[in-house]
Amino acid sequence: MAIITDPDFLIDGQEIVISTSNKTVQLVIGGNLSSDGATIKCVYSKLKELWKNSATYIKFPFPMGPITDEQFEMINGWDWADDTTRYLLRTGGWAVKDSSGISLEEWACIVSLGVIAAGDQAYYVQTDSENPSALDPSYEVGLIQDFELTGPVNQAVKIYGDVTHGNFDYRDYFKIYCRIYQKTYAFSQLSEIGVSEMTYQAYRFPLANASDVKITHDDTVVGNDAPYSGMSITWYSTPQERVIGSTSYYFNIIVDGNNATAEQIFEFVQYKLRQDADIDDGGGFLQIGKKVRSLLRMVGDTLYTSRIAEGGVFIDNYQDVDVNRLVFTDNSGVEVSFPYSAVLTLSFGDNLINDTNAKYWVYFTNDDAGDNTGRDYGTSTAILVKDNDGVDMTDDVSARSSVQLTYAYDSNVQRGNSSAAEDAPITCVAIGLDTGQFVKATGIIARSTSNSVSLVAPLERNYQNN
Repeated sequence: MAIITDPDFLIDGQEIVISTSNKTVQLVIGGNLSSDGATIKCVYSKLKELWKNSATYIKFPFPMGPITDEQFEMINGWDWADDTTRYLLRTGGWAVKDSSGISLEEWACIVSLGVIAAGDQAYYVQTDSENPSALDPSYEVGLIQDFELTGPVNQAVKIYGDVTHGNFDYRDYFKIYCRIYQKTYAFSQLSEIGVSEMTYQAYRFPLANASDVKITHDDTVVGNDAPYSGMSITWYSTPQERVIGSTSYYFNIIVDGNNATAEQIFEFVQYKLRQDADIDDGGGFLQIGKKVRSLLRMVGDTLYTSRIAEGGVFIDNYQDVDVNRLVFTDNSGVEVSFPYSAVLTLSFGDNLINDTNAKYWVYFTNDDAGDNTGRDYGTSTAILVKDNDGVDMTDDVSARSSVQLTYAYDSNVQRGNSSAAEDAPITCVAIGLDTGQFVKATGIIARSTSNSVSLVAPLERNYQNN
């Protein structure tokens, strides 16, 4: 069925029931009326017809006063019979007024604009009572409410009650969310519709979601298995410094990515934001996942962090190969990314992998693109390449089949100032003792994350130390 807009479909004593003794109006599901409900304008119109045509009803003061098509008042001591009725009223709000015209309670109608699929559950928050000193999740009980129906929203929500009708005033705070597994997250709030304080009328909030192709693992995996089980989100009361390029930036929220891919980190954070529980692993703040603003977003293959009320978000312990597709937003709202980082993968043959003494080095083949002073491999002035962190590219093989090294392509000037942002010719060498002979291979570090060199050493048959 659909929302009823024609009062002819509300039959007196069936879909609509009037109690003159209790002064209540009730909507009853059945016949023409489904859970899709009826517009409040339609109900008002039906009451007018009933009062005009019934010798019984006309003896009593009329129940409703119209202000606009989407704003009404329950007057003369009348009210709706129950919450079932209230949640069946669509596309309009109302106030229950006393004999002096003072509001006893007020209801706004929340309408979503945009595509929300049938079955997708939207929810709302009417007050922000988070208290960093009250770290008990029960402190948040009742603050997150599901809408009565799934799919697109068109429902009345109580925003005010006097001391005898709930004793609360939520007219200046309202946030609406829709967070579904394998869907993009939707969010809206009063400021986004240009409203600072609600009244008893209909409000339309942009809210739409779509398939999210970056979510590929189910909640059981993300909630329990590696690498997700080693990830965390921590809120800090003091800004945390991170150096990006050569500049310090500050963040109050740190995600530990546990050396996972950008997509896995995104999956973990999105999973956390669907939890009705505290997700601050630092234990210093109460941050209920379903209420926290989105911390990350994927645009194509690039992962962006956000700045929310508590500050900017940074990611520690991501995979080096992903560094060029991470954009961080700091506490001041500035988006920043690392200078381009090329990635070099060194692959080792079995003879080096099996040699407990095996070690590798990466040199610039020459400095021709820079100062061109003859600092070539094979001379005493050969230059050992430094990685993104300024650490020499040399280490023990340690039984690894490969290693990934990062290179500050745009800013490395070891060969001279003119060598920045120029391809780097490299000579890679390795040697073991017991099983790996000396091996040398050349390659290029280009502006890419797929540079690779293989070091396959011949089998050592002659080394002896006894």
